[in-house]
Amino acid sequence: MDSGTTAWLLVSAAMVLFMTPGLAFFYGGMDRGRNVLNMLMMSFWCILIIPIVWGLLGYSLAFGGSGTIIGNFDFALLRGMDVTEDGGETLLILVYLGTFASITPALISGAVADRMKFSAWAWFVPLWSLFVYVPVVFWIYGGSGDEGLTGWLGARGSLDFAGGTAIHVNAGIAALAAAFVVGKRKGWPSEGHPPHSMPLVMIGTGILWFGWFGFNAGSALAADGIAVQAFANTFFAAAAGGLAWALLEKVKDGHITNLGAASGIVAGLVAITPAAGFVTGTSAMLIGAAAGIICAFAVSLKFKVGYDDSLDVVGIHLVGGLIGSLLIGLFAEPGALGQDNEAGLFHGGGAGLLQEQFIANAVTIVFSFVVTVIILKVLDAIIGVRVSEEEEETGLDLSQHAETAYNAGETTMGRG
Repeated sequence: MDSGTTAWLLVSAAMVLFMTPGLAFFYGGMDRGRNVLNMLMMSFWCILIIPIVWGLLGYSLAFGGSGTIIGNFDFALLRGMDVTEDGGETLLILVYLGTFASITPALISGAVADRMKFSAWAWFVPLWSLFVYVPVVFWIYGGSGDEGLTGWLGARGSLDFAGGTAIHVNAGIAALAAAFVVGKRKGWPSEGHPPHSMPLVMIGTGILWFGWFGFNAGSALAADGIAVQAFANTFFAAAAGGLAWALLEKVKDGHITNLGAASGIVAGLVAITPAAGFVTGTSAMLIGAAAGIICAFAVSLKFKVGYDDSLDVVGIHLVGGLIGSLLIGLFAEPGALGQDNEAGLFHGGGAGLLQEQFIANAVTIVFSFVVTVIILKVLDAIIGVRVSEEEEETGLDLSQHAETAYNAGETTMGRG
């Protein structure tokens, strides 16, 4: 690894780590004022506990060995991280990928806002990371053999450049499972639960967009043309997603909202994540726009189906991740920038790649949903996962953390 690539990955790791506080602001602003500190701490907990879990065990199980289902203990307890032998390359990759592992469970927190015990969340995060996130990562990216990846989904030929399936679909379906197990907020949906601070939401959106360049372009694991393409695609898709959602609002409701634009930007970022290094800029714009429009409709499904996904994790991350992942099967360039990938249907390929994308996402959805439910049911039986009605009414900032963010009243804006 040359010095330029090393520098780029060091910067990218810091950018991806910064995304978790950005997510905390994004979710915190969307939540109610009496729960904003709880929402912030749910994200910050992930960057307290997951780096330890990842360094001691998670990375080794996610990337060690040459199996098909799970890794081994070759790198457990940070073994093999001697910077004198490889210049720190292995340790740098571990740290960089650890920032991805940290933000993934934080995404789920938005689905259970306002009502989950923090003690249950504290246990859920490391358990979910080890029993759900790590296996899925190994299936898609893990294992090293003579002919490439040995994790069974990656070996079959599914593509996921920076985590559309492993991160967004995985966390999005886990969020749906969590919403079902934890249950609906008191008064939902008859009572509105609007964002208390749109400035916080917009600040969080800006931080997420900034960090996502490290998320996607850094996933090239080199300072090269693939990183440039992924960087550009991240730029284009986010803009297209935000614009599409905003224009749809204008047509439907006669006005453009900050919340809609912010949601569209994030939807575009989510959708381009799996495809970032495999498509051109024009395709990235189309993927982002598709995500902005489809996710805008998807967030309303919770009212029709009856699950209380507080901050629209399912509608944006699950649906957005699926859009981007499946559209790889249509838009992937053959051997994009020298990579060994199949072409999408629109670029001379057959239906094989689209089929593999469908299989990888279907497997992830079923596995993540089932194991997430099991983890939460076990925690519920042992310590309980939901606060009391009185604690929910008082607010989780006071009941779970003994502090408050504001003295002023709450505002009443947004979709709720």
